[in-house]
Amino acid sequence: MFEDISKVLLITDMDGTFLPSSKIPGQRSVEAIAEFQRRGGKFSIATGRAIQAAQQYFDSFSVNCPIIMCNGGMVYDLIERRQIHDVFVPDQTRQIVAEVLRDNPEVGCEVLTLDAVYVPQMSPLEAKHNVICKVDPVLCSVDEIPENWYKVLFATEPENMRKLMDYVASRGWTGVDFVRSANEYYEILPQNISKGSALEKMRSLCGMEDYTFVAMGDYNNDIEMLRAADVAVCPSNAVDEVKEVCDLVLDQSCEEDAVAAALEYIYGQLG
Repeated sequence: MFEDISKVLLITDMDGTFLPSSKIPGQRSVEAIAEFQRRGGKFSIATGRAIQAAQQYFDSFSVNCPIIMCNGGMVYDLIERRQIHDVFVPDQTRQIVAEVLRDNPEVGCEVLTLDAVYVPQMSPLEAKHNVICKVDPVLCSVDEIPENWYKVLFATEPENMRKLMDYVASRGWTGVDFVRSANEYYEILPQNISKGSALEKMRSLCGMEDYTFVAMGDYNNDIEMLRAADVAVCPSNAVDEVKEVCDLVLDQSCEEDAVAAALEYIYGQLG
């Protein structure tokens, strides 16, 4: 499986896997990624972030393969600066969002499109998320957001998450998927779209059927990608549901350069 390092792709989630709580990539991991690429390996990221929120990091490390954005809604080629695959939520999502925000005024919300992040309902937690992601959001009503939404993110305090999830369950909406992506984030994604479905698209669209895909993640929105990969790895801080589907649970957390540890594992498997 690992006979040829030039046929190995390591693809990692960002927040909670590659990025520690400081949101600054660990130096050991950055150096390990550069060495892996020098040896011929491929490195990429798979994130719920939009391009605007991810591009701030590409000065500190490089990817040499297309990346997965918006929790699977987009596969993007950074070199050619174009999306090679994208899927949008259905038109009915606009009405769903309007109802969620009407009935849950304490919940923050953002909508991701190719060109901007739109915020129809601001909250302290949503404002904090904008700062972390270093995006300058467009504040507007739900009706003013242009079409072609990749995903919707709701932000609420962890202690209020069950209330939001129960509300959504009581409405019985169909045609979209609701996914929890962090303790404080709940998202709307296109139905049956995930980091895993995007990974399968990468395999075919990029001619990588003969590659060994090693995927890393820490939270529920990473599970489909981990299942789709040839080898699934998670840091020690991953939630239990993620650990259950992984081939390797690292001793290191995202605070301890888990990506560097995963690369050491790959080197140890080379024939």
